[in-house]
Amino acid sequence: MTEVPRRVDPRMALLAGVSAVSSASVLIRLSSAGPLAIAAWRMLLSGAMMAAASFRSVGAILGLSGRERLILLISGVSLAAHFSAWVTSLFLTTVAASVVLVDSSPVFSALISWALLGERPSRRDWVGVCLALMGAAAMGWGESPGNLVGDLLALAGAIFLASYLVAGRRLRPVLPTGAYSAAVYSISGVLMTPLAAAAGQPMLGLPPRDYVIFLALAAGPSCLGHTSYNYALRYLPAHAVGVAILGEPIGASLLAWAVLGEVPPAGVLLGSPLIAAGVLTVTLDRFPPPGRRPS
Repeated sequence: MTEVPRRVDPRMALLAGVSAVSSASVLIRLSSAGPLAIAAWRMLLSGAMMAAASFRSVGAILGLSGRERLILLISGVSLAAHFSAWVTSLFLTTVAASVVLVDSSPVFSALISWALLGERPSRRDWVGVCLALMGAAAMGWGESPGNLVGDLLALAGAIFLASYLVAGRRLRPVLPTGAYSAAVYSISGVLMTPLAAAAGQPMLGLPPRDYVIFLALAAGPSCLGHTSYNYALRYLPAHAVGVAILGEPIGASLLAWAVLGEVPPAGVLLGSPLIAAGVLTVTLDRFPPPGRRPS
């Protein structure tokens, strides 16, 4: 069930993924639906799209061991929990505090990977993680403290994201990108649907424009964006992918400026170079030439 040798540089996949996911916040802002309803529709549609696009490899899931199927379930549950905790935190604390706390996920990814997968981060990796976290903190510079419950939810979102990335890192060597993505997106969407209902956020009877936005969220930020992350997890440690994900607020701020007329705050200008330096530190010179398996 192992994949053919890589044909796409994982760093290019991460760049494409960050670019695609950066559009999510703008699309969400354009929707009139509740945040949990948006996330549920996004995951349900992206799961269906990935299953249709990779129907030839979805059967590989049947070949997983019982332990691997449990890890697949944990991955889907972690993704649903991440979205639920983080989206809710945005309504209970400042956006800056939420972003900074949820962006601490590379630290948790590194620790969980070390404990469960035996992938000990190098000194260079820790330098890159610290640079990226400093950049994330700079983005929140000057913001007032948020609500404690919202801050704790954002921190929980970081831990769940780290769990999702580590589970993907464990399964990607034995499960193709498309099959893995279709499964975790579907699990996440199924779990988030009752959460949206419990929160009083209807998923039916919405304006047609909202459903177009849901399709765009599924096709871009999920099927292209998160699937690119899942592809990179075959070749990169979870904490390295987590550091790359910190580039999302930069792209989101630039898109919000272009589409919504929201001028990026000074923190984005201060933090962007540090995040870029962190990403380069943990990914540069890590791969053999394309077409060969990593050693």
